[in-house]
Amino acid sequence: MTRRNADGVGGAGSAALFGEVLRHYREAALLTQEALAREIPCDRSQVAKIEAGTRVPGDQFAKRCDEVLDTGGVLTRMWGKIDWYPAVQHPDWFERRVEMDSVAVGLREYQEQLVPGLLQTPAYAHALFSQVLAGNEAEERVRARLSRQPRFLTEGGPLYVAVLDESCLRNAVGSPEVMRDQCAHLLDVGRRPNIRIQVVPAHLFGIVRPKVSMSLIDLPDERWVYSESQHSGHFNNDPAVYTRDSQTYDVLRADIPSARESAALIGDVMEGYERHGQVRPERGDLDQEQLQRQRRRQLPGSGDVDQEQPQRRQRRQLHRNRPRYPRRRPRPGQQEP
Repeated sequence: MTRRNADGVGGAGSAALFGEVLRHYREAALLTQEALAREIPCDRSQVAKIEAGTRVPGDQFAKRCDEVLDTGGVLTRMWGKIDWYPAVQHPDWFERRVEMDSVAVGLREYQEQLVPGLLQTPAYAHALFSQVLAGNEAEERVRARLSRQPRFLTEGGPLYVAVLDESCLRNAVGSPEVMRDQCAHLLDVGRRPNIRIQVVPAHLFGIVRPKVSMSLIDLPDERWVYSESQHSGHFNNDPAVYTRDSQTYDVLRADIPSARESAALIGDVMEGYERHGQVRPERGDLDQEQLQRQRRRQLPGSGDVDQEQPQRRQRRQLHRNRPRYPRRRPRPGQQEP
């Protein structure tokens, strides 16, 4: 088990209390869960789960609720005092990395294929774990992953720089909606003063990338390089290795678009996922309209049949009026070419 924020208000009871306070202010404002969700904005089920104490809200959710419900900042202050993850279970091989994150003064990451865990939304994390785990086990792994985020996402958190290969944005996880919200989350957290997100475009040639996804972890008294394979983590505190990998990382950052330029790329990808969700209904409407037109044509006396018949007669008339040329017939003993 890994515990966080031992001085904070602990336990699931705190989450339930936060939910009760949120419900009190929402009802006092004469808003339904759906109406509040529209103002955040988020899904109504998210508001319902937070009020029930079964979903961990982000600090931005608390701040937005304070603004909408005019609470004077009560929910934000509560959010900062609650230990949302009093006890979670991480894989044994990952425990050491979690302990490092809890005391790190700086973290620089390079990631391929998937968005790093510190930047994942709950829906993105759930979509990943549900591919290999079921039921409560998947939910526990999601909770464990999200438990690492608050320290970096709260005000005054340690420096966190994430360099993402474009494949992190393009690899489809969950659904277009999940990917759209994940991109929106990257844009949101990238505005925080301690977080910078840069993207390595797929079309860039001549740049040197790290051979694998890796993390450069700065602790108060030492520095580590972390990488992982499918079921194990690899730690190295050799100064020569850290210096080499740090140089590769810094040169890569210098050769790729800035955080602001990367935000524009993330925004473009996000818009693509939004359009992807709109294409299918439009296509379905078009197919349905074509099917209805075909059916009307088959009905005697329909308007479409009346419009089609003159066109067909005109085409037949044009065919009859074309000049005809005599066809040369082969002489006896000859074959047509």
